[in-house]
Amino acid sequence: MIENLDPKQAWAMLRENPSAVLIDVRTAIEHSFVGHPPHAVHVAWKEFPGMQLNSGFVEQVRQHAPDKTAPVLLLCRSGVRSVDAAKALEADGYQHLINILEGFEGPLDDDKHRGNMGGWRYHGLPWQQS
Repeated sequence: MIENLDPKQAWAMLRENPSAVLIDVRTAIEHSFVGHPPHAVHVAWKEFPGMQLNSGFVEQVRQHAPDKTAPVLLLCRSGVRSVDAAKALEADGYQHLINILEGFEGPLDDDKHRGNMGGWRYHGLPWQQS
């Protein structure tokens, strides 16, 4: 079962549970230039060019989160790619998977802009650029 937490709940879990691992599944460009939460481990689910699926995703996550019983939180731009990534980890035996609703940038607003209606940054949570 994949749990859903909003960004504030996810940040609270990360602060309260030292075994929790935050995996940023966005592309390298998104992670570096748009920004990311502190200590987020970058493992792309899909990557440019062409948004090809990262065939090594599960193995790369295993390197950063070897304990399949520890909480693994997954973050993408808006909370969609992270669900697919969580399903792949669930199939590999991970037991405590958490999708971060709204993602890092949140949904599109009426003007087709992100960051005005939700997401990690919208809620004022810590973030940085690489």
